[in-house]
Amino acid sequence: MFKLHSAGIFLAVWITALVPAVAGAGGLPRPTGPVVLTVSGQIARTNAGDTAEFDLAMLEALPGRTARVSTPWAEGVNTFQGPLTRAVLDAVGARGSTLKITALNDYSADVPADDFVRFDVILALRKNDAYLPIRNQGPIFVMYPFDTNPDLYNEVYFSRSVWQVRSIEVR
Repeated sequence: MFKLHSAGIFLAVWITALVPAVAGAGGLPRPTGPVVLTVSGQIARTNAGDTAEFDLAMLEALPGRTARVSTPWAEGVNTFQGPLTRAVLDAVGARGSTLKITALNDYSADVPADDFVRFDVILALRKNDAYLPIRNQGPIFVMYPFDTNPDLYNEVYFSRSVWQVRSIEVR
C-alpha cells in the first residue's frame, strides 16, 4: 500500500509511462464540442492556457468501464459508464497527490489521487445508456467501483462521489 505522500510520485511515474498513447507530443487536442470538464493545477499537458478542457467525445475516447451498482442516490441497480478517472489524469500528465473536484453548484471534495490509482473509479457520463442530464447528477458523476469493492460503500467514499462535476484541480 502506498502512503498518501508517495501517491503523487507514484502517479507521476505511472502517468509518464502511459501518456504517449493518449496525447500528442504538443499536448492535448482542443475540444470540438461543448466543454464539460476542465482540469487545472499540477498538470503537464494543456489545451486552453494553463488548463485542459474536455468535451464528451474526448472523455469517451479514453479507457473506461461500465459499472452496475447500487448507490444511495438512486433506486435499484443502475449501469454507469465513463472513462476511468486515472485515464483523464494520465491524459493531462497530473502530478499532484490531491484532487479538488468541484460541482456546478460549487460543492467540492478533496480526494486523494491515490484513490484513482488503487480503484477503478470512473467519471460517469451515462446512466442506463443515457447521458446524465444536469438535473440528474450530470454531466459527470464520480462513481467509485461499489460493484467490485463493497468495502467502498461507506460515507468516506460517498462524500468523494461528486456529481454535476465541472472541474478537477490537481494539487
